[in-house]
Formats: sequence, C-alpha cells, structure tokens
Amino acid sequence: MKPAPATTAHPAAILAIILVSYFMILLDNSVIFTALPSLEADLHLGTGELTWVQDAYTLVFGGLLLLGARAGDLLGRRRVFVFGLVVFSIASLLIGLAPSGGWAIAGRAVQGIGAAIVAPASLSLLTASFPEGRERTRAVALYGATAGIGASLGLVIGGALAHWISWRAGFFVNVPIGVAMIALAPRFLPETGRVNGRFDLFGALSATLGVGALVFGIIHTAEAGWNSPVTLTAVSAGVVLLIAFVLIERQAAQPIMPLRLFRSRRRTGAYLARFLYLGAMISFFFFTTRFLQEVLGFDPLQAGLGFLPMTAVNFAVAMSIPHLLRRVPASLALLAGVLVTLAGMFWLSGVGVGTGYMPGVALPMVLIGAGQGLAFAPLTSFGIAGAPAADAGAASGLVNTFHQVGTCLGLGIAVAAAATVPTSGTATLDLASQVSAALTTASVLLLLALIVVIVLILPAEFAARSKKLRATAPAPAPAPEAAHAR
Repeated sequence: MKPAPATTAHPAAILAIILVSYFMILLDNSVIFTALPSLEADLHLGTGELTWVQDAYTLVFGGLLLLGARAGDLLGRRRVFVFGLVVFSIASLLIGLAPSGGWAIAGRAVQGIGAAIVAPASLSLLTASFPEGRERTRAVALYGATAGIGASLGLVIGGALAHWISWRAGFFVNVPIGVAMIALAPRFLPETGRVNGRFDLFGALSATLGVGALVFGIIHTAEAGWNSPVTLTAVSAGVVLLIAFVLIERQAAQPIMPLRLFRSRRRTGAYLARFLYLGAMISFFFFTTRFLQEVLGFDPLQAGLGFLPMTAVNFAVAMSIPHLLRRVPASLALLAGVLVTLAGMFWLSGVGVGTGYMPGVALPMVLIGAGQGLAFAPLTSFGIAGAPAADAGAASGLVNTFHQVGTCLGLGIAVAAAATVPTSGTATLDLASQVSAALTTASVLLLLALIVVIVLILPAEFAARSKKLRATAPAPAPAPEAAHAR
C-alpha cells in the first residue's frame, strides 16, 4: 500500500524532529572517538576491546537496518520510529553507567538496535511527509548533510564533554534529547499506512551474522594475522552467510532487500560508493583522533577542537548544498566531493612524528570537510531515486545499511592494515606509522569510490538527464512546405 504524502501544517516541525533524531544516532558514531583514550583508561580496555566499543554499535546498526526498514512498512513508520528512540535512549543511559568494558560493548550493541529502527524510519517518514519536487529535494539534501555534520560535530562534542566532565557525558546527553523527540513525534509526525506481509527473518539473520562474522574475522587479524584458524573460519563463514543471504532474498516472497532495487545503476552505484566512502571516513575519525592525542599530545578537548577546520567547512558546504544542487547536477557535486576528500585523505596519510598540526593535519581536514559536505546529499538522493513506493522502506534501509556496514568493514580493514606495520620499540613512532598506514588504506577506499561514481553513477545520471530533456523538449515546428500544403 502506498503511503500517502502528508499535507501537514507543520512541515518545519516534522523536518526538525526527523533531523534531530537522525543527528543523535549518527552523533554516537563519532562522539566516542575523542573520548577513546579516556574510556580506555577508565575501563582498562585493550586495542581489540576498544575497537569493539565502536564496532558493536555499527555492526548491529548495519546488520538490522533492513529488518528495521521492513518493520516500518508492516507496523507503521511513526510507531517503530518512536519505539526505536525509546530503545536508543535507554541504551545510552546504560552505557553512561557502564562499570566495565563488557557492559559498554553490550550497551553499544543495544544502542545499535534502536538506531537500526530509527534511521530507515526517519528517511521513509521524510519522503512520505514532503511531496516530490523542490520540498522533498531540499529535505533529502538536509538529511544527507546531517549525516556528515553529525559525524564531524560529534568529535568536538565528545572531546569537550570528555575533557570537562567525563566520556560518559557523551551518552548521557542523548537521554533528554531522546525524551524530547519521543514526546514530540506522536504530535507532529504523520503515521504512514501499513502493508500486509511478514518479516523475512532468515534473511535478516543471515545478513546480520554474515556481516558480523566478516567484521570479526577482519578485526581479529590485528591480533592473530590472516593465517589464524579463527580468522579464516570467521571470514569464510561470513562470506558463506552473505551468499546465502542473497540466495534467500532471490527466493523470498517478501524480501527485506528486494534485489530489484539493484537494477538501477544509479542506485547500485550510490550504495557501493557510500559503502567505500564511509569505510574511509570511519578510519579517518578513529585514527586521526588517536594521532592528535597520543602523538601530538592533545587532550580530549583540544583533539575535538582540532577537528574544527573540517567541521566548519563541512557545515558551510552542507548548508549550501540545497541551493547548489539547483544549479549543478548532483552527479558532478558527488564526483567533486569524492575527489576532494581523496586529495585531503592522501595528504593526511603522510603524517609522522614530526608532523605539525597546521600544515599536516588542519589543512588536509579542510579538504576532507569540503568533500564530505559535497558528497553526502547526492549519495542519499541517488540511493532512493526512482525506487517504487512499495520499496521506499527497503531503499531507505539500504542507504543506511551500506553506510553502517561500510563503517564496520572499513574500520576493520584499517585496523588490520595498521597491524602490519613493523614495531620499532618506540610507542609514539609506532602509532604514527600505524595511523599513516590506516589513512593510506582509507585513500585506496576513496579511490575505489571515485571509480564507482565514474563507472556507474555518471553514465546513469547523464542518460536520465538526457531522457528528461528529450521528454520536455518542444515538438519541432512543421517544415514550410508541409505548412503550405495544409
């Protein structure tokens, strides 16, 4: 059943609730980074456990997104949106109270469940609430911009709270925000129609377990290498489960990931480019904050403020995106965004123990921030472009799934790459070399994303624009001879 677009008198309130809720769950992707050294010391965590504080969230988030999107279709998107906010807010409170690393990791996993419900419902509610055209284009552009701003601003907020109060404050702050959104959502958000159907439970399980096994195997290489039986078993199991997932989706009467969504080269390119782009960006956030604190000697507040060149530029570019996309094709904005991000990441990958903040870190961050501001909105709009109304929830889920799974696998790959750096016996020199290796790996992921944009998205977008121009072109005037004959 097609959800009816809302003709509400409160479009600003609807947009604010959706964007604030989405901002909150993405904030928690990065608010932890500048607080990592404080959390590590407080809970006595090793490198592997520290990685899982991040990956437990993104793994469950990414693995359950498709199921969360399907829940919105079947049960009503506003209803599941509010339920997801409740789960997320309670989990944030429990993480803030965590007495041990295991408690924090488990809380992050529960937080991921709430985020997996909120994220696809928020994008589906947005498309259902704003009619197609200029209003929806602006709303989707702001939604995409929120993804980049949330990640960047989380570093500043996390660093400030960790320095002035505690790393725990970064999670406590979600509770009043979540409560406010839970109270406002039923009042302003429209409820969408439900569709009759059932959950694709086997598809959800195979996808979640497959991604989980693959991420676990990749992260385990940092401790045991690729020849470890545990690593080989986990990676092999992950690949087999993901193949099984695709086969299940081909046969399922009501799949959580309709394979027909991949018939569009533009949507497929947007999913793959988002996967690779976010894999690079999570590596940037995770390793750069460690470089600032453990090599340059910044405290958490200084490290958070150290990301301001990126955050400020990202915010300025992202806010100009709705206006820019009325003048420039979205595909060109995306191409420029990925290319500029790649230039900044490659520049930053040259860091070492002698690197100064301004020339070696701040200036590359300006490029990375500008690139991210340009890239996120087109990646979001292309991911849902042309999707049938019946698949709106699934398309929204795929946008966020490739976002989160990209962060999981990207961080795992970067950690594995950093682990290959030979030790020198000097902790600072070793960490600087590991950061350089990780950011070089992130540059490779961005290069692959650039290739995807050029090969899949640009030709598809050019063909779509040409078709639209032909359809709207005025009919040619009759030849003089024909007019005279009449």
